[in-house]
Amino acid sequence: MRIGLFITCLADTMFPDVGKATVRLLERLGHAIEFPEDQTCCGQMHVNTGYQRQALALIEHHVHAFEGCDVVVAPSGSCVGSVRHQHASVAARAGRTALAERATAVAARTHELSELLVDVLGVTDVGAWFPHRVTYHPTCHSLRMLRVADKPLSLLRAVGGIDLVELPGAEECCGFGGTFALKNADTSSAMLTDKMTAVLGTGAEYVTAGDSSCLMHIGGGLSRLSSGTGAATVRPLHLAQVLASTREQPA
Repeated sequence: MRIGLFITCLADTMFPDVGKATVRLLERLGHAIEFPEDQTCCGQMHVNTGYQRQALALIEHHVHAFEGCDVVVAPSGSCVGSVRHQHASVAARAGRTALAERATAVAARTHELSELLVDVLGVTDVGAWFPHRVTYHPTCHSLRMLRVADKPLSLLRAVGGIDLVELPGAEECCGFGGTFALKNADTSSAMLTDKMTAVLGTGAEYVTAGDSSCLMHIGGGLSRLSSGTGAATVRPLHLAQVLASTREQPA
């Protein structure tokens, strides 16, 4: 099975260790990973801000880059949500019927990491070891668009040495939402404050999630909070990094 890694813009430019952890995890499970080097942005940012015509070229490029893969995986519920719920419809509205059909085919084979592991590969125990207190934030796109449900939690519960603690109000948004945090800064900050309060209340060492964007938002807030008080804070860590950790190779 040819598994293509869709790294996403954010991981590629700011969080490359998330992509490396995804590859390390899947290779440990016996799978070879392909990385289409001509991949670029999937166009989600353009679509979400009203530039659908400009997104068409990016959508077509994404389809071309990945349509040769049997399966595509991304460490991002947000970007997978765009591929599955935006690409074909944007192409269809532009009258690009052939592109819409190709986008539909690629979308059907595209999975967020926990979906790939549980639904496609049929595994929940990936042989991870992470002896820390961890809480999990289910990101909005993975929860509401992809409906991954408790797949990430089932993977985390099987991690050796982990102390997994429930996050109060887990399903509440962290306030990021891409440009939402810019256009509605006060509301976003209030939502972030609620999320940080919940995270800190767990006593966790790490907060994990399936999207680097949400972890960047939460982690940034926690970092600013700790710098003002001098107290230790909770560290953000992507789900892929937790699952890729072993006794021999910690996160």
